[in-house]
Amino acid sequence: MTSRATSSPPRARLAHHYGSHVHILDDAWARTLVTTLSHPDTVAPHLHQLLEACYRHLLAAAAEQLPRIAVDAPTRMTAQHPSAAVHTELLDPQAPVVVVDIARGGMVPSYVLQQALLGVLRPEAVRVDHLYMQRVTDASGHVTGVATSGSKIGGPVAGATVLVPDPMGATGGSLAQALDVFRDLEGGPPARMVALHLIVTPEYLRHLSRTHPTTHIYALRVDRGLSAPDVLAAVPGARWDEERGLDAHDYIVPGAGGLGELINNAFV
Repeated sequence: MTSRATSSPPRARLAHHYGSHVHILDDAWARTLVTTLSHPDTVAPHLHQLLEACYRHLLAAAAEQLPRIAVDAPTRMTAQHPSAAVHTELLDPQAPVVVVDIARGGMVPSYVLQQALLGVLRPEAVRVDHLYMQRVTDASGHVTGVATSGSKIGGPVAGATVLVPDPMGATGGSLAQALDVFRDLEGGPPARMVALHLIVTPEYLRHLSRTHPTTHIYALRVDRGLSAPDVLAAVPGARWDEERGLDAHDYIVPGAGGLGELINNAFV
């Protein structure tokens, strides 16, 4: 068997001008999941069930970034037909993957990704690290930075794929800092970094494209709800500098509200 990183033909993706590293899913299943999750009438436990379904869908798409191996796999019919086998490419079960939990919004998504990956990769290849981060705001409520109160990182990440599931890609500040941590770990940078979100904003995409241009970004929706009507009528990213998805307090519009609060039923 030979190991290599390849890319599969993409699922339905939104046409945009944000760059080839940005992947906005545009299939009916993805749209239904995230729209239902965003609705004000959706609460626990349905909220959590939808969140899990969203992240399994995102992982299935982002798996195109994982290394693969060519295999000749037997089936239950091979005993009767010894020359028969399935000739295909599978995810490399030994390629290391590190899932990053950014508390608190990322705790459930990181668990979902861990469980899904353990179903197809060798257990020793899958690791979960934990970062404790929160927004720092000024007296007006504007985000001025990100504070890190502690973390649990299981070792070097050189050669690994780092997956960062964070539901809301708003300003990009916390995500960029999380990526900085893993890029700069002792032992060398990871082979690749992948961010997985339910919703992102144009402002987030601009920030990540500037600070981490090689990171692949997967999302179910890009929200530009505070853009002018003529900007909204254009292909996403065509008038990127004029697109707005954040309100004065850096919440996504139309967005889904504060998912960290909703997931944990803790509104502080």
